[in-house]
Amino acid sequence: MSKRVLVLLTLITLSLLTSLLITLLVGVKAPTSIRDLGKYYIANTIHDTASPEAVTAIVWDYRGLDTIYETIVLYMAIVGGLAISAITRKIQLKTRIGLTSIARTATRIIVLLIATIAFSIALHGHLTPGGGFPGGSAMAITAMLIIPVYTLHSLLERGVTSTRLVAARGLALTALGLVAILPVLRGLEAVTNQKFYPSHIAGMLISGSLWFYNFFEFLAVASGFAAIALYLSVPEELYREELRGVE
Repeated sequence: MSKRVLVLLTLITLSLLTSLLITLLVGVKAPTSIRDLGKYYIANTIHDTASPEAVTAIVWDYRGLDTIYETIVLYMAIVGGLAISAITRKIQLKTRIGLTSIARTATRIIVLLIATIAFSIALHGHLTPGGGFPGGSAMAITAMLIIPVYTLHSLLERGVTSTRLVAARGLALTALGLVAILPVLRGLEAVTNQKFYPSHIAGMLISGSLWFYNFFEFLAVASGFAAIALYLSVPEELYREELRGVE
């Protein structure tokens, strides 16, 4: 067992033991009553936001500005991490074969199922538990499956690069920001929902801005996490060569 793996396992074990010890000493108990703020959300969410899903309503309406700032912070963290891991030379991979045809066929089916579920989680987040972040996280799993089965080269030669994925994330975040500030053009507050956006489109409930927030957050998270997966799949020796300036 390598030293790094041993250190990682030690840190995980210490974290779990510390959490268990704090829980036992503090004696954390489940609440037995609902606070007044919680009662307000339960009673008024459907009226205030046209959404039966209180969590999504809280995240994108009642405290929408906070969520947008969190999304920006996550985006900057991803960009910073990718900037540190950037490789200026064209990536030349030794392994381009991938796994067997059986594994590839199974992966095609699994990727299709995951993508379908991910879209459902994101696009129905204003109706049922889910939303853009969990949907985008699920969608990013497709890249994590394709890379080991088809190899990283299969994505790169089709133009799926970290640079383009980060650009797509930037466009999605720009669209998300526009959804937030468009109400200002009519003299309303930023992140206004029902006073600006319709609750229904073609007879379908979209809960005003909540559907748009979930959709663009879905695109931003999926592209961002997929970009990270691509960079983490680059062999370590290529990074070492980059640091040494080897052509």
